[in-house]
Amino acid sequence: MTAQQDTPPSSDGLFRTKTVEQSIRDTEEPEHALRKSLSALDLTVFGVGVIIGTGIFVLTGKVAKETAGPATALAFVVAGVVCALAALCYAEFASTVPVAGSAYTFAYASLGELVAWIIGWDLVLEFALGTAVVAVGWSGYVRSLLDNFGWTLPDVLSGTDVAKGFGFDILAFALILVLTVVLVLGMKLSARVTSVVVAIKVAVVLVVIIAGLFFVRADNYRPFIPEAQPQPPGSGLTAPLFQLMSGYAPTNFGVMGIFTAASIVFFAFIGFDVVATAAEETKLPQRDMPRGILASLFICTALYVAVSLVVTGMEHYTRLSVEAPLADAFKAVGHPVYAGLISFGAAIGLTTVCLILLLGQTRVFFAMSRDGLLPRFFSRTHPRFRTPYRPTVLLGVVIAVVAGFTSLHELATLVNIGTLFAFVVVALGVLVLRRTRPELHRAFRTPWVPLVPVLSVIASVWLMLNLPAETWLRFAVWMILGAIIYFVYGRGHSRLNKPVGRP
Repeated sequence: MTAQQDTPPSSDGLFRTKTVEQSIRDTEEPEHALRKSLSALDLTVFGVGVIIGTGIFVLTGKVAKETAGPATALAFVVAGVVCALAALCYAEFASTVPVAGSAYTFAYASLGELVAWIIGWDLVLEFALGTAVVAVGWSGYVRSLLDNFGWTLPDVLSGTDVAKGFGFDILAFALILVLTVVLVLGMKLSARVTSVVVAIKVAVVLVVIIAGLFFVRADNYRPFIPEAQPQPPGSGLTAPLFQLMSGYAPTNFGVMGIFTAASIVFFAFIGFDVVATAAEETKLPQRDMPRGILASLFICTALYVAVSLVVTGMEHYTRLSVEAPLADAFKAVGHPVYAGLISFGAAIGLTTVCLILLLGQTRVFFAMSRDGLLPRFFSRTHPRFRTPYRPTVLLGVVIAVVAGFTSLHELATLVNIGTLFAFVVVALGVLVLRRTRPELHRAFRTPWVPLVPVLSVIASVWLMLNLPAETWLRFAVWMILGAIIYFVYGRGHSRLNKPVGRP
Protein backbone atom coordinates (compact mmCIF):
# COMPACT_ATOMS: atom_id res chain seq x y z
CA MET A 1 0.00 0.00 0.00
CA THR A 2 1.38 3.38 -0.96
CA ALA A 3 2.07 6.28 1.32
CA GLN A 4 -0.71 8.19 -0.39
CA GLN A 5 -3.19 5.45 0.44
CA ASP A 6 -2.13 5.55 4.11
CA THR A 7 -2.77 9.28 4.42
CA PRO A 8 -4.60 9.66 7.74
CA PRO A 9 -7.81 11.63 7.96
CA SER A 10 -7.96 15.00 9.63
CA SER A 11 -9.35 14.03 13.04
CA ASP A 12 -9.61 17.26 14.97
CA GLY A 13 -12.62 19.52 15.46
CA LEU A 14 -15.94 19.73 13.68
CA PHE A 15 -14.35 19.91 10.24
CA ARG A 16 -12.29 16.72 10.35
CA THR A 17 -12.26 15.08 6.94
CA LYS A 18 -12.44 11.49 5.79
CA THR A 19 -9.84 10.84 3.11
CA VAL A 20 -10.80 9.71 -0.37
CA GLU A 21 -8.66 6.60 0.14
CA GLN A 22 -10.49 5.66 3.35
CA SER A 23 -13.88 6.21 1.71
CA ILE A 24 -12.91 3.83 -1.09
CA ARG A 25 -11.51 1.23 1.36
CA ASP A 26 -14.82 1.23 3.24
CA THR A 27 -16.57 0.07 0.08
CA GLU A 28 -14.43 -3.08 0.10
CA GLU A 29 -15.67 -4.37 3.47
CA PRO A 30 -17.68 -7.55 2.61
CA GLU A 31 -20.60 -6.84 4.95
CA HIS A 32 -20.91 -3.23 3.82
CA ALA A 33 -20.14 -3.55 0.09
CA LEU A 34 -22.59 -2.88 -2.73
CA ARG A 35 -22.68 -4.90 -5.95
CA LYS A 36 -21.25 -3.15 -9.02
CA SER A 37 -23.68 -3.70 -11.88
CA LEU A 38 -24.42 -0.36 -13.58
CA SER A 39 -23.13 0.99 -16.89
CA ALA A 40 -23.09 4.49 -18.39
CA LEU A 41 -26.35 3.65 -20.19
CA ASP A 42 -27.97 2.57 -16.91
CA LEU A 43 -26.90 5.83 -15.27
CA THR A 44 -28.22 7.89 -18.18
CA VAL A 45 -31.54 6.05 -17.98
CA PHE A 46 -31.69 6.71 -14.23
CA GLY A 47 -31.06 10.40 -14.84
CA VAL A 48 -33.71 10.72 -17.56
CA GLY A 49 -36.07 8.64 -15.45
CA VAL A 50 -35.90 10.91 -12.42
CA ILE A 51 -35.72 14.28 -14.22
CA ILE A 52 -38.68 13.87 -16.58
CA GLY A 53 -41.73 14.00 -14.35
CA THR A 54 -44.58 16.40 -13.72
CA GLY A 55 -42.45 19.33 -14.86
CA ILE A 56 -42.67 18.50 -18.55
CA PHE A 57 -46.41 17.86 -18.33
CA VAL A 58 -47.49 20.72 -16.03
CA LEU A 59 -44.91 23.47 -15.44
CA THR A 60 -44.67 24.41 -19.11
CA GLY A 61 -48.18 25.84 -19.23
CA LYS A 62 -48.02 27.58 -15.86
CA VAL A 63 -44.77 29.37 -16.65
CA ALA A 64 -45.74 30.27 -20.21
CA LYS A 65 -49.07 31.76 -19.20
CA GLU A 66 -47.97 33.59 -16.04
CA THR A 67 -44.30 34.47 -16.44
CA ALA A 68 -42.48 34.09 -19.77
CA GLY A 69 -44.84 33.39 -22.70
CA PRO A 70 -43.22 31.52 -25.63
CA ALA A 71 -39.81 32.46 -24.14
CA THR A 72 -40.39 29.63 -21.66
CA ALA A 73 -38.05 27.68 -23.92
CA LEU A 74 -35.28 30.13 -23.01
CA ALA A 75 -36.14 29.75 -19.30
CA PHE A 76 -35.55 26.00 -19.64
CA VAL A 77 -32.20 26.75 -21.27
CA VAL A 78 -31.22 29.05 -18.38
CA ALA A 79 -32.25 26.46 -15.79
CA GLY A 80 -30.40 23.79 -17.75
CA VAL A 81 -27.24 25.92 -17.70
CA VAL A 82 -27.48 26.30 -13.90
CA CYS A 83 -27.81 22.54 -13.56
CA ALA A 84 -24.97 21.98 -16.06
CA LEU A 85 -22.62 24.08 -13.92
CA ALA A 86 -23.46 21.90 -10.94
CA ALA A 87 -23.28 18.74 -13.07
CA LEU A 88 -19.68 19.49 -14.07
CA CYS A 89 -18.77 19.69 -10.38
CA TYR A 90 -20.69 16.51 -9.56
CA ALA A 91 -18.96 14.69 -12.42
CA GLU A 92 -15.49 15.47 -11.05
CA PHE A 93 -16.38 14.33 -7.55
CA ALA A 94 -18.24 11.20 -8.67
CA SER A 95 -15.28 10.06 -10.78
CA THR A 96 -12.75 10.88 -8.03
CA VAL A 97 -14.72 9.53 -5.05
CA PRO A 98 -16.86 6.68 -6.50
CA VAL A 99 -18.66 6.02 -3.23
CA ALA A 100 -22.36 5.95 -2.32
CA GLY A 101 -23.74 9.11 -0.77
CA SER A 102 -23.33 11.77 -3.47
CA ALA A 103 -22.92 15.27 -2.01
CA TYR A 104 -22.63 13.85 1.53
CA THR A 105 -19.57 11.77 0.64
CA PHE A 106 -18.06 14.59 -1.40
CA ALA A 107 -18.44 17.04 1.51
CA TYR A 108 -16.89 14.54 3.95
CA ALA A 109 -13.77 14.31 1.78
CA SER A 110 -13.38 18.07 1.30
CA LEU A 111 -15.27 20.29 3.75
CA GLY A 112 -15.36 18.13 6.87
CA GLU A 113 -17.67 16.01 9.01
CA LEU A 114 -20.05 18.72 10.23
CA VAL A 115 -20.70 20.00 6.71
CA ALA A 116 -21.06 16.40 5.51
CA TRP A 117 -23.66 15.70 8.20
CA ILE A 118 -25.56 18.88 7.33
CA ILE A 119 -25.71 18.03 3.63
CA GLY A 120 -26.56 14.38 4.38
CA TRP A 121 -29.40 15.46 6.64
CA ASP A 122 -30.49 17.88 3.93
CA LEU A 123 -30.50 15.11 1.30
CA VAL A 124 -32.58 12.86 3.57
CA LEU A 125 -35.23 15.59 3.61
CA GLU A 126 -34.93 16.29 -0.12
CA PHE A 127 -35.30 12.70 -1.29
CA ALA A 128 -37.90 11.62 1.30
CA LEU A 129 -40.25 14.54 0.67
CA GLY A 130 -39.60 14.33 -3.07
CA THR A 131 -40.60 10.66 -3.14
CA ALA A 132 -43.77 11.27 -1.12
CA VAL A 133 -44.86 14.30 -3.16
CA VAL A 134 -44.30 12.54 -6.49
CA ALA A 135 -46.16 9.44 -5.26
CA VAL A 136 -49.18 11.60 -4.40
CA GLY A 137 -49.00 13.17 -7.87
CA TRP A 138 -48.74 9.73 -9.48
CA SER A 139 -51.83 8.64 -7.56
CA GLY A 140 -53.78 11.59 -8.99
CA TYR A 141 -52.88 10.66 -12.59
CA VAL A 142 -53.80 7.01 -12.03
CA ARG A 143 -57.15 7.94 -10.50
CA SER A 144 -57.80 10.14 -13.54
CA LEU A 145 -57.08 7.22 -15.86
CA LEU A 146 -59.30 4.92 -13.80
CA ASP A 147 -62.12 7.47 -13.99
CA ASN A 148 -61.90 7.30 -17.79
CA PHE A 149 -62.78 3.60 -17.53
CA GLY A 150 -65.56 4.24 -15.05
CA TRP A 151 -63.62 2.98 -12.03
CA THR A 152 -63.69 5.33 -9.07
CA LEU A 153 -61.91 4.78 -5.76
CA PRO A 154 -63.79 5.77 -2.58
CA ASP A 155 -62.77 9.19 -1.27
CA VAL A 156 -61.54 7.60 1.95
CA LEU A 157 -58.91 5.65 -0.05
CA SER A 158 -57.99 8.53 -2.36
CA GLY A 159 -56.60 10.91 0.24
CA THR A 160 -59.48 13.28 -0.51
CA ASP A 161 -61.73 12.62 2.50
CA VAL A 162 -59.65 14.57 5.01
CA ALA A 163 -62.49 17.04 5.67
CA LYS A 164 -64.51 14.18 7.17
CA GLY A 165 -61.71 13.28 9.54
CA PHE A 166 -59.82 10.60 7.60
CA GLY A 167 -58.15 10.17 4.25
CA PHE A 168 -55.63 7.61 3.06
CA ASP A 169 -54.07 7.57 -0.41
CA ILE A 170 -53.89 3.82 -0.95
CA LEU A 171 -52.34 4.11 -4.42
CA ALA A 172 -49.41 6.30 -3.28
CA PHE A 173 -48.85 3.99 -0.31
CA ALA A 174 -48.88 0.85 -2.47
CA LEU A 175 -46.58 2.33 -5.12
CA ILE A 176 -43.79 3.09 -2.65
CA LEU A 177 -44.04 -0.36 -1.05
CA VAL A 178 -43.73 -2.06 -4.46
CA LEU A 179 -40.75 0.11 -5.39
CA THR A 180 -39.14 -0.70 -2.03
CA VAL A 181 -39.29 -4.40 -2.90
CA VAL A 182 -37.75 -3.71 -6.33
CA LEU A 183 -34.85 -1.83 -4.74
CA VAL A 184 -34.22 -4.58 -2.20
CA LEU A 185 -34.05 -7.21 -4.95
CA GLY A 186 -31.12 -5.47 -6.62
CA MET A 187 -29.85 -2.52 -8.60
CA LYS A 188 -29.78 -4.44 -11.88
CA LEU A 189 -33.47 -5.26 -11.56
CA SER A 190 -34.12 -1.61 -10.68
CA ALA A 191 -32.17 -0.57 -13.77
CA ARG A 192 -34.15 -2.94 -16.00
CA VAL A 193 -37.51 -1.78 -14.64
CA THR A 194 -36.41 1.82 -15.04
CA SER A 195 -35.20 1.22 -18.61
CA VAL A 196 -38.57 -0.14 -19.69
CA VAL A 197 -40.55 2.63 -18.00
CA VAL A 198 -38.24 5.40 -19.25
CA ALA A 199 -38.50 4.06 -22.79
CA ILE A 200 -42.31 4.30 -22.59
CA LYS A 201 -42.15 7.77 -21.04
CA VAL A 202 -39.73 9.19 -23.60
CA ALA A 203 -41.75 7.61 -26.43
CA VAL A 204 -44.88 9.39 -25.20
CA VAL A 205 -43.00 12.69 -24.99
CA LEU A 206 -41.60 12.25 -28.52
CA VAL A 207 -45.07 11.41 -29.89
CA VAL A 208 -46.42 14.58 -28.29
CA ILE A 209 -43.60 16.66 -29.81
CA ILE A 210 -43.88 15.15 -33.29
CA ALA A 211 -47.69 15.20 -33.38
CA GLY A 212 -47.81 18.71 -31.98
CA LEU A 213 -45.52 20.05 -34.71
CA PHE A 214 -48.36 19.59 -37.21
CA PHE A 215 -50.54 22.03 -35.24
CA VAL A 216 -47.97 24.75 -34.56
CA ARG A 217 -48.95 28.23 -35.84
CA ALA A 218 -46.31 30.94 -36.19
CA ASP A 219 -48.77 33.61 -34.99
CA ASN A 220 -48.82 31.99 -31.55
CA TYR A 221 -45.15 32.88 -31.08
CA ARG A 222 -45.85 36.61 -31.38
CA PRO A 223 -44.59 38.23 -29.26
CA PHE A 224 -41.93 35.63 -28.38
CA ILE A 225 -40.86 37.71 -25.36
CA PRO A 226 -44.01 39.50 -24.13
CA GLU A 227 -43.77 43.02 -22.72
CA ALA A 228 -42.63 43.17 -19.11
CA GLN A 229 -45.27 43.51 -16.40
CA PRO A 230 -44.80 44.04 -12.64
CA GLN A 231 -45.29 40.80 -10.74
CA PRO A 232 -47.97 40.92 -8.01
CA PRO A 233 -46.09 41.31 -4.71
CA GLY A 234 -46.04 38.39 -2.31
CA SER A 235 -47.30 38.83 1.22
CA GLY A 236 -45.57 37.83 4.42
CA LEU A 237 -43.62 34.61 4.43
CA THR A 238 -45.07 33.53 1.08
CA ALA A 239 -43.04 36.19 -0.72
CA PRO A 240 -39.63 35.29 -2.18
CA LEU A 241 -36.86 35.88 0.36
CA PHE A 242 -35.04 38.18 -2.08
CA GLN A 243 -38.13 40.37 -2.33
CA LEU A 244 -38.43 40.67 1.45
CA MET A 245 -34.73 41.52 1.77
CA SER A 246 -34.53 44.08 -1.02
CA GLY A 247 -38.07 45.36 -1.54
CA TYR A 248 -37.59 44.64 -5.26
CA ALA A 249 -40.70 43.43 -7.08
CA PRO A 250 -39.84 40.73 -9.66
CA THR A 251 -41.10 41.10 -13.23
CA ASN A 252 -43.39 38.84 -15.23
CA PHE A 253 -42.59 38.57 -18.94
CA GLY A 254 -39.85 40.62 -20.56
CA VAL A 255 -36.19 39.61 -20.30
CA MET A 256 -36.26 39.52 -16.48
CA GLY A 257 -39.38 37.37 -16.68
CA ILE A 258 -37.26 34.69 -18.35
CA PHE A 259 -35.00 34.55 -15.29
CA THR A 260 -37.99 34.54 -12.96
CA ALA A 261 -39.38 31.64 -14.97
CA ALA A 262 -36.03 29.85 -14.77
CA SER A 263 -36.28 29.79 -10.97
CA ILE A 264 -39.63 28.03 -11.38
CA VAL A 265 -38.83 25.56 -14.16
CA PHE A 266 -35.62 24.64 -12.33
CA PHE A 267 -37.91 22.43 -10.27
CA ALA A 268 -38.38 20.27 -13.36
CA PHE A 269 -34.65 19.41 -13.38
CA ILE A 270 -34.47 18.23 -9.79
CA GLY A 271 -33.08 14.74 -9.52
CA PHE A 272 -30.09 14.56 -11.86
CA ASP A 273 -27.83 14.65 -8.78
CA VAL A 274 -29.40 11.34 -7.71
CA VAL A 275 -27.27 9.68 -10.39
CA ALA A 276 -24.19 10.45 -8.27
CA THR A 277 -25.59 8.37 -5.38
CA ALA A 278 -25.12 5.22 -7.50
CA ALA A 279 -21.38 5.75 -8.02
CA GLU A 280 -20.44 2.80 -5.80
CA GLU A 281 -22.66 0.45 -7.80
CA THR A 282 -21.19 1.45 -11.16
CA LYS A 283 -18.77 -0.91 -12.95
CA LEU A 284 -16.44 1.84 -14.23
CA PRO A 285 -17.39 4.93 -12.19
CA GLN A 286 -14.39 7.02 -13.24
CA ARG A 287 -15.51 6.82 -16.85
CA ASP A 288 -19.26 6.26 -16.65
CA MET A 289 -20.38 8.67 -13.89
CA PRO A 290 -19.55 11.85 -15.86
CA ARG A 291 -21.14 10.36 -18.98
CA GLY A 292 -24.33 9.40 -17.16
CA ILE A 293 -24.73 12.73 -15.34
CA LEU A 294 -24.05 14.98 -18.31
CA ALA A 295 -25.88 12.86 -20.91
CA SER A 296 -29.09 12.64 -18.87
CA LEU A 297 -29.07 16.39 -18.24
CA PHE A 298 -28.51 17.20 -21.93
CA ILE A 299 -31.28 14.84 -23.12
CA CYS A 300 -33.82 16.23 -20.67
CA THR A 301 -32.99 19.86 -21.44
CA ALA A 302 -33.50 19.18 -25.16
CA LEU A 303 -36.86 17.50 -24.50
CA TYR A 304 -38.03 20.31 -22.21
CA VAL A 305 -37.15 23.00 -24.77
CA ALA A 306 -38.88 21.06 -27.57
CA VAL A 307 -42.06 20.51 -25.54
CA SER A 308 -42.27 24.15 -24.49
CA LEU A 309 -41.86 25.32 -28.10
CA VAL A 310 -44.54 22.92 -29.31
CA VAL A 311 -47.13 23.71 -26.66
CA THR A 312 -46.74 27.51 -27.01
CA GLY A 313 -46.90 27.11 -30.79
CA MET A 314 -50.10 25.03 -30.67
CA GLU A 315 -52.02 27.50 -28.51
CA HIS A 316 -51.33 31.14 -27.67
CA TYR A 317 -49.72 31.42 -24.23
CA THR A 318 -52.59 33.59 -22.91
CA ARG A 319 -55.03 30.70 -23.45
CA LEU A 320 -52.90 27.85 -22.10
CA SER A 321 -54.20 25.67 -19.30
CA VAL A 322 -52.21 25.74 -16.07
CA GLU A 323 -53.30 22.32 -14.78
CA ALA A 324 -52.82 20.21 -17.93
CA PRO A 325 -51.35 22.38 -20.70
CA LEU A 326 -50.28 19.61 -23.10
CA ALA A 327 -53.49 17.64 -22.88
CA ASP A 328 -55.67 20.75 -23.18
CA ALA A 329 -53.59 22.07 -26.08
CA PHE A 330 -54.44 18.93 -28.06
CA LYS A 331 -58.08 19.23 -27.06
CA ALA A 332 -58.05 22.80 -28.37
CA VAL A 333 -56.95 21.58 -31.82
CA GLY A 334 -59.56 18.82 -31.88
CA HIS A 335 -57.46 15.78 -30.83
CA PRO A 336 -58.58 14.79 -27.32
CA VAL A 337 -57.23 11.24 -27.74
CA TYR A 338 -53.77 12.63 -27.00
CA ALA A 339 -54.97 13.80 -23.58
CA GLY A 340 -55.31 10.18 -22.44
CA LEU A 341 -51.91 9.36 -23.91
CA ILE A 342 -50.31 12.24 -22.00
CA SER A 343 -51.95 11.19 -18.72
CA PHE A 344 -50.67 7.67 -19.31
CA GLY A 345 -47.16 8.98 -20.00
CA ALA A 346 -47.24 11.13 -16.87
CA ALA A 347 -48.36 8.22 -14.68
CA ILE A 348 -45.69 5.94 -16.14
CA GLY A 349 -43.05 8.64 -15.85
CA LEU A 350 -43.68 9.41 -12.21
CA THR A 351 -43.12 5.74 -11.34
CA THR A 352 -39.44 6.03 -12.20
CA VAL A 353 -39.14 9.38 -10.44
CA CYS A 354 -40.31 7.75 -7.20
CA LEU A 355 -38.04 4.74 -7.71
CA ILE A 356 -34.88 6.77 -8.24
CA LEU A 357 -35.58 9.32 -5.50
CA LEU A 358 -36.08 6.42 -3.09
CA LEU A 359 -32.83 4.91 -4.40
CA GLY A 360 -30.95 8.15 -3.67
CA GLN A 361 -32.49 8.39 -0.20
CA THR A 362 -31.43 4.89 0.82
CA ARG A 363 -27.87 5.29 -0.51
CA VAL A 364 -27.26 8.50 1.43
CA PHE A 365 -28.69 6.94 4.60
CA PHE A 366 -26.52 3.84 4.01
CA ALA A 367 -23.36 5.93 3.57
CA MET A 368 -24.03 7.92 6.75
CA SER A 369 -24.61 4.76 8.77
CA ARG A 370 -21.43 3.15 7.40
CA ASP A 371 -19.53 6.18 8.71
CA GLY A 372 -21.17 5.79 12.14
CA LEU A 373 -23.09 9.08 12.00
CA LEU A 374 -26.27 6.99 11.98
CA PRO A 375 -26.54 3.52 13.61
CA ARG A 376 -24.19 1.02 11.92
CA PHE A 377 -27.07 -1.50 11.97
CA PHE A 378 -28.30 0.10 8.75
CA SER A 379 -25.02 -0.30 6.86
CA ARG A 380 -25.11 -4.07 6.40
CA THR A 381 -25.99 -5.22 2.89
CA HIS A 382 -28.18 -8.18 1.98
CA PRO A 383 -26.07 -11.37 1.77
CA ARG A 384 -27.60 -12.36 -1.57
CA PHE A 385 -28.68 -9.16 -3.33
CA ARG A 386 -25.85 -6.94 -1.96
CA THR A 387 -28.29 -4.06 -1.47
CA PRO A 388 -28.72 -1.90 1.68
CA TYR A 389 -31.98 -3.65 2.53
CA ARG A 390 -32.37 -2.41 6.10
CA PRO A 391 -32.51 1.33 5.37
CA THR A 392 -34.46 0.59 2.18
CA VAL A 393 -37.22 -1.22 4.08
CA LEU A 394 -37.28 1.31 6.93
CA LEU A 395 -37.40 4.37 4.70
CA GLY A 396 -39.76 2.74 2.21
CA VAL A 397 -42.35 2.01 4.91
CA VAL A 398 -42.01 5.45 6.54
CA ILE A 399 -42.30 7.33 3.24
CA ALA A 400 -45.23 5.13 2.15
CA VAL A 401 -47.13 6.03 5.31
CA VAL A 402 -46.30 9.74 4.91
CA ALA A 403 -47.46 9.68 1.27
CA GLY A 404 -50.63 7.82 2.24
CA PHE A 405 -51.73 10.22 4.96
CA THR A 406 -50.35 13.58 3.87
CA SER A 407 -50.76 15.90 0.91
CA LEU A 408 -47.31 17.46 0.80
CA HIS A 409 -47.77 20.02 -1.96
CA GLU A 410 -47.07 22.92 0.38
CA LEU A 411 -43.76 21.30 1.36
CA ALA A 412 -42.59 20.59 -2.17
CA THR A 413 -40.36 23.67 -2.28
CA LEU A 414 -38.30 22.13 0.54
CA VAL A 415 -37.14 19.60 -2.03
CA ASN A 416 -35.86 22.43 -4.22
CA ILE A 417 -34.00 24.34 -1.54
CA GLY A 418 -32.39 21.08 -0.46
CA THR A 419 -31.17 20.38 -3.98
CA LEU A 420 -29.78 23.89 -4.48
CA PHE A 421 -28.01 23.73 -1.13
CA ALA A 422 -26.37 20.48 -2.23
CA PHE A 423 -25.24 22.19 -5.45
CA VAL A 424 -23.53 24.91 -3.42
CA VAL A 425 -21.73 22.42 -1.17
CA VAL A 426 -20.47 20.29 -4.09
CA ALA A 427 -19.16 23.34 -5.98
CA LEU A 428 -17.31 24.57 -2.89
CA GLY A 429 -16.00 21.06 -2.31
CA VAL A 430 -14.40 20.98 -5.76
CA LEU A 431 -12.54 24.20 -4.99
CA VAL A 432 -11.35 22.95 -1.59
CA LEU A 433 -10.25 19.49 -2.75
CA ARG A 434 -8.36 20.95 -5.72
CA ARG A 435 -6.35 22.96 -3.17
CA THR A 436 -5.93 20.37 -0.40
CA ARG A 437 -5.45 17.24 -2.55
CA PRO A 438 -4.06 18.40 -5.92
CA GLU A 439 -2.27 15.06 -6.42
CA LEU A 440 -5.50 13.00 -6.57
CA HIS A 441 -6.19 11.27 -9.87
CA ARG A 442 -9.28 12.85 -11.41
CA ALA A 443 -10.70 10.84 -14.31
CA PHE A 444 -12.90 13.85 -15.08
CA ARG A 445 -11.86 17.40 -14.25
CA THR A 446 -14.32 20.26 -14.01
CA PRO A 447 -13.22 22.77 -16.67
CA TRP A 448 -12.30 26.40 -15.97
CA VAL A 449 -11.79 26.08 -12.22
CA PRO A 450 -12.43 28.23 -10.23
CA LEU A 451 -14.81 30.00 -12.65
CA VAL A 452 -17.32 27.14 -13.11
CA PRO A 453 -17.69 26.26 -9.39
CA VAL A 454 -17.99 29.95 -8.45
CA LEU A 455 -20.68 30.52 -11.10
CA SER A 456 -22.47 27.38 -9.86
CA VAL A 457 -22.55 28.75 -6.31
CA ILE A 458 -23.80 32.17 -7.46
CA ALA A 459 -26.52 30.72 -9.71
CA SER A 460 -27.73 28.26 -7.05
CA VAL A 461 -27.85 30.89 -4.30
CA TRP A 462 -29.78 33.23 -6.61
CA LEU A 463 -32.45 30.61 -7.24
CA MET A 464 -32.60 29.83 -3.51
CA LEU A 465 -33.27 33.51 -2.79
CA ASN A 466 -36.25 33.34 -5.17
CA LEU A 467 -37.91 30.69 -2.99
CA PRO A 468 -40.55 31.76 -0.41
CA ALA A 469 -39.34 32.91 3.01
CA GLU A 470 -41.48 30.23 4.68
CA THR A 471 -39.46 27.59 2.81
CA TRP A 472 -36.29 29.02 4.32
CA LEU A 473 -37.91 28.93 7.77
CA ARG A 474 -38.91 25.27 7.45
CA PHE A 475 -35.48 24.43 6.09
CA ALA A 476 -33.83 26.15 9.07
CA VAL A 477 -35.98 24.16 11.52
CA TRP A 478 -35.00 20.89 9.82
CA MET A 479 -31.30 21.85 9.91
CA ILE A 480 -31.48 22.74 13.62
CA LEU A 481 -33.05 19.34 14.34
CA GLY A 482 -30.25 17.70 12.36
CA ALA A 483 -27.57 19.61 14.29
CA ILE A 484 -29.06 18.37 17.58
CA ILE A 485 -28.95 14.76 16.39
CA TYR A 486 -25.35 15.17 15.22
CA PHE A 487 -24.08 16.50 18.55
CA VAL A 488 -26.15 14.05 20.61
CA TYR A 489 -25.37 10.92 18.59
CA GLY A 490 -23.43 11.30 15.32
CA ARG A 491 -20.26 13.02 16.55
CA GLY A 492 -19.70 10.54 19.39
CA HIS A 493 -20.26 7.48 17.17
CA SER A 494 -18.31 8.66 14.14
CA ARG A 495 -15.77 6.15 12.87
CA LEU A 496 -13.25 8.97 12.69
CA ASN A 497 -13.09 8.73 16.48
CA LYS A 498 -11.27 5.39 16.08
CA PRO A 499 -7.53 5.17 15.52
CA VAL A 500 -6.43 5.00 11.88
CA GLY A 501 -6.30 1.41 10.68
CA ARG A 502 -8.70 0.09 13.32
CA PRO A 503 -11.77 -1.64 11.75
